[in-house]
Amino acid sequence: MTVRIRPLTPHVGAEVEGIDMRRPLAPDEVAAIEAGMDRHAVLVFHDQDVTDEQQVAFSTNFGALELAIGGNVTKDADRRLDVKLADISNLDRDNRLLERDDRRRMFNLGNRLWHSDSSFRAVPAKYSLLSARRIPSAGGNTEFADMRAAYDALDDRTKAEVEDLVCEHSLIFSRGLLGFTELSEEEKRTFRPVRQRLVRTHPVTGRKSLFLSSHIGTIVGWPVPEARCFIRDLIEHATRREFVYAHVWRQHDLVMWDNRQTMHRARPFDETREARDMRRTTIAGDAPTVAQEAA
Repeated sequence: MTVRIRPLTPHVGAEVEGIDMRRPLAPDEVAAIEAGMDRHAVLVFHDQDVTDEQQVAFSTNFGALELAIGGNVTKDADRRLDVKLADISNLDRDNRLLERDDRRRMFNLGNRLWHSDSSFRAVPAKYSLLSARRIPSAGGNTEFADMRAAYDALDDRTKAEVEDLVCEHSLIFSRGLLGFTELSEEEKRTFRPVRQRLVRTHPVTGRKSLFLSSHIGTIVGWPVPEARCFIRDLIEHATRREFVYAHVWRQHDLVMWDNRQTMHRARPFDETREARDMRRTTIAGDAPTVAQEAA
């Protein structure tokens, strides 16, 4: 079947037809998906009833996997999934709903903040692929903001100001926004800040984009309060409705997005009564965006 890609919004997001993730992809199918990612930054695949193994196999067409280690407070003994998949759910290892005050649930509420996956790693992620295995009856949408369009809409003065800025990213900063500050010394070491450029250039299209995230705690060389005000203003600008695609999940959807060109956030649902079982594979990035120093 021929791969067909249909845009969903003027800026970001498209639906893909003609792909069955349960079978190996042909080289031309991989190329079509990559071209679609370069153009649309978010691709939606409906009716992909895949196993974990099939999701992993599909994902590895696009690069090496980033393992789901060092990005949460879940203990190894409490993992529900293999480390090749990030567990984006409200379930424990026995598939029971997490209690409202469970520390893991509190930490995961940070996914409701605008962010880019793994910007808190020295080498940030390339693609994310999120599979909807079980969805709630209402809510739980995921919103995506186009960081290319957001950059293009900046005035010339702001473009010049942001061009060479470097930010410090950490899960400590994003969770701190929610009041989640009780971290062990080991967790503080794991989540130590890393540096990322504020403006990125896509290696294929050459388009510039803002590299924003709630994980940003400061701008190198700036006073922290001034930096946080500036980043907040940029995030407000970058998440204007005209730049955003809101995905309403169907069971067995798989959504793939480019973290180099987008931000995203999860929306609320009734976590105390309904399960939301989402499983993410992540394609590792190629290199740091800037040389790392002690942050």
